[in-house]
Amino acid sequence: MSGRKNVVFGFFYLVLTAALGPYMVTQYLGPLQQAAQGYASAVTELSQAAQGADPAELARVQTHAILALHTQFEAEEPIESIKGGPHAHGNLEAMLNIAVGLVLGFLVIGSLFKEIISWLFIGGAVLHSGMLFLGAVFGQGWAWAVLNTGVGPLMLLAGLVLAGAASVKGFRPQPAAR
Repeated sequence: MSGRKNVVFGFFYLVLTAALGPYMVTQYLGPLQQAAQGYASAVTELSQAAQGADPAELARVQTHAILALHTQFEAEEPIESIKGGPHAHGNLEAMLNIAVGLVLGFLVIGSLFKEIISWLFIGGAVLHSGMLFLGAVFGQGWAWAVLNTGVGPLMLLAGLVLAGAASVKGFRPQPAAR
């Protein structure tokens, strides 16, 4: 079955991308916790200054609280970009490989055509979300260069087009009813 490697790859890639999720987030928890503590103390200071009603002191404390909130937002940004970037794309491309692998098992088309479609999806996932992981999570600069070529997304799109074309005529006919 030509799609078998896509199903196997998809499940293992899904495990990898799911397991990397907590790892990626824990890298940024220290700065996020510090920023949250800074914001909490700034809010406490603000509530105390509001009771004293000294306008100059209140303005200073409000500014400090706003800056502390901004620092917290900045600490959350890397986590949000990782969730929306490599983590989401990796999960999606793993599931896409599983689905394509299953579909390829039902298509009656040439084995070379199946192999091309199969490798386009595996290669596209590695060269797209794989490079996102290597660049964003592990700091590998060369991965950004590979990603910027656009070859991974192009491989995925080519695989989708070819899989769609193969599906038009390639599904096995239904057995005759008796």
